[in-house]
Order: sequence, then structure tokens, then C-alpha cells
Amino acid sequence: MRVVAALGGNALLRRGEHPDAEIQLRHVHEAGLALAELVLAGHELVVTHGNGPQVGLLALESAADADLTAPYPLDLLGAETQGLIGSLLVRELRDRLRDREVAALVTHVEVAADDPAFRHPTKFIGPQYRPEQAQRLATARGWTLAADGDGLRRAVPSPAPVRVLELPVVRTLLAAGDVVVCAGGGGVPLLRDPATDRLRGAEAVVDKDLTAALLAELLDADALLILTDVTHVYRRFGSGDPGPLTRATPADLRSLDLPEGSMGPKAEAAARFVERTGGLAGIGPLDDALGVLLGTVGTLVRANDPVPVMDA
Repeated sequence: MRVVAALGGNALLRRGEHPDAEIQLRHVHEAGLALAELVLAGHELVVTHGNGPQVGLLALESAADADLTAPYPLDLLGAETQGLIGSLLVRELRDRLRDREVAALVTHVEVAADDPAFRHPTKFIGPQYRPEQAQRLATARGWTLAADGDGLRRAVPSPAPVRVLELPVVRTLLAAGDVVVCAGGGGVPLLRDPATDRLRGAEAVVDKDLTAALLAELLDADALLILTDVTHVYRRFGSGDPGPLTRATPADLRSLDLPEGSMGPKAEAAARFVERTGGLAGIGPLDDALGVLLGTVGTLVRANDPVPVMDA
């Protein structure tokens, strides 16, 4: 099978953890073990990854740098995180797949200037803040901050991908039998000038899961895996009585009230891929990627799953 596996940013740097390199190295090591299992089981593999915590850290550092006349834009910071995380994933996968070439590709994604996401920021980046910290940052830097878990985080526009510019290169690498890491953080967001046809960066972070779904569709993938730091999609999320879904259809996922900045885009990406391709999608824990593909863990999404299994 051809598999596109999308790693959540929180799978590489979990909630409440310090953004130290050593912590991320440990999580990437764990990710490498799980991803290599997919290849060793005989599957073709394309890996995408989130970058919310990492791009947020770089944005903080850039905003605090007194030598800069203005902070670096998010599109350039996104490109930096693709290089950083992509390099770490390549090292880990090469160590475990000695007979395969593994390549990380800085990937650019075109987005639409009229995407409503530019007026409604939902993508969380950076750490959590206490309310008093958040208010100071909102005033000083003009940031939008929104509730995420027990704190507040910066929210930025997260437009949908329209086109993956490096798609032909990814196809060529796959045809050669290589493992490809690409479209990190959803890809570097670019806007096309209608007058000149030139591309320029957008102050946004593309939704990684929707890019992964589009990439999987255009690559004729058999499966899309969305791997994160939770075990399932949950009914009654945020209540005192959540219920994990083990099987679902796209309609089941869309009937749930899921957070826009976290699980909502993951469920929508899985639903879109299944509807458009007839393939299967899985949402589940990064440390058992093969189990998510096989349906032994996580939430497995099919177009016509006869009776969705919803654990109490």
C-alpha cells in the first residue's frame, strides 16, 4: 500500500513540555521506530509533519530579537521548521531503513488570498500562556490568542492548500522507491499575484492535515494516517464522559463537535480523503502507526463502514 502519514506537531513536542532540542530528539526517535515499521511491513511511505510548537518558538525568538527591525514572517519560519524537523526524521529513518533512500523536501503550497481563514485565525502555534501573559502579548504584538486546553495560545490563519508545488518531485522520488518527508507544517504558504503571476509568502500556517489529505489524493495513496498524541477521535469531546470511536464514516466525523484548532481539521482531512478516493484513513497514536493502519488502535475511517463501533 502507498501510505501518507501525517505527524502532529504535538506528537514531537507534547503539551506542557519545554521546547528543548533533547526532548524533541527523543520524540523523533520514537516516531522513527513507528514509521519504519510501516516500511518494513512492505508499504510505500510519505511523511508529513506539523510544526505548531516549533514555528511558535521561532516566532517568539524573532519577535524578541532587538537586532531585527521586524520579526521574520511566518512563511519563512515555516520553511525553517521544515528543514529542522525534516532533518531529524531523515536521520532516524535512515538508521532503521539501511537499504532505502530517505529524502526531506522543503515544500511550497499555494493558498487562496480570499480564503476565509485569513479573517478567522484558528491554528495554534507556540506555548500556552496564562491570561495575564496573553493579554500583554495581544496588546504589545497584535496577536490573536485563544483558549487551548488549560491556557491560551497564539492563533494564526490556517488557509486550505490549493496546490502542492513540488508534487512532481515527490512522485519521482516515490517511483524510485524512496521514503519522502515533505509538506512539513502544511508547506510554505504562498499567494499568487493575479496581475504578475508571481508568488509571495503568506502570513499563515497552512493546515497540515488538509495538505496531507490533498497530497495523499494526488499521489493515489491507499491510506492516510493522521498520527498524534491521542488514541482516538472522541464523541462528547471535552465533557466528563468522552467516548472513543474505533470505526467511523466521514458523516460520523462531521456530526461531531470537534475543536477547530486541533482535532477538527484532522477529522475533516480524514473525511475528505475517504470521500474523494474511497481509500481508508486512520487517526490515532504515533507510537503505533502500523496498528492505526490495521485498525487495531485509533479511529479507522471508511466510506461505508457498516456499523460504526462506538465504545462507551
